[in-house]
Amino acid sequence: MATSQWARRRQTMYAGGIFLFLFFTITPYILITSYDKPTCFDGKKNQGEVSVDLGGPCTLLDESTVIPHTILWARTFEVRDGFYNAVAYIENPNQEAGVKDAVYQFKFYDAQNVIIGERFGRVSVPPGKVFPIFESRIDTGKRIPVRTFFSFVNDFAWEKMQDSARGITINNTRISNANTSPRIDADVRNNLFESRKNIVFIATIFDSNGNAIASSRTLVERLKADEKKTIAFTWPEGFSSDIARIDIVPLAIPK
Repeated sequence: MATSQWARRRQTMYAGGIFLFLFFTITPYILITSYDKPTCFDGKKNQGEVSVDLGGPCTLLDESTVIPHTILWARTFEVRDGFYNAVAYIENPNQEAGVKDAVYQFKFYDAQNVIIGERFGRVSVPPGKVFPIFESRIDTGKRIPVRTFFSFVNDFAWEKMQDSARGITINNTRISNANTSPRIDADVRNNLFESRKNIVFIATIFDSNGNAIASSRTLVERLKADEKKTIAFTWPEGFSSDIARIDIVPLAIPK
């Protein structure tokens, strides 16, 4: 009788041991395999996000955490009879936030406030920068634009980013033939240890009163690491005012 009871207790102990072994080996596996690790694409507000999949460790940002951009001004410049260039200056005060792809619109109005033309385009909004947006060869059908309106037409998708044109320096800016057929040359260098592709350089000319009087654009398709190139901007007719300042700003083309 005592032997039978001991056998039953031993069987119970063995069964309990097997149960505990299986519990402590299988349960963690089940928990691990069934656990969904939080991501920035899971449709949930977790891992310190400001809102669902925005902010915290995520690249995309909640709009409430960024400072709105400012459209500083927009102007048109006659290049030759009936054709104009347009430029707008934008400020993004966010040092580590930008927009990879933004759609914009220029509208041009005559003296009777009638729209005489418009132009759409795409641009990247770089972080922590005042930058120009440029459009060329705008045909107004001989009508004269007296007011230029600029706006972004899509909602911004703000994200953590660096300036894609960072590390590019501009030196030795010089101008020739300002009163007849102006030309500006400048030396640009890529100071990073990687090539840069499709960098647009926009030059804007200001008079002594701080007013923009002309603008132009040129493209560098590739700038190798530590490479130096000379870029040029030209206009078919002379400037109407004396030149006090030349701004040249590098920008990356949206992919």
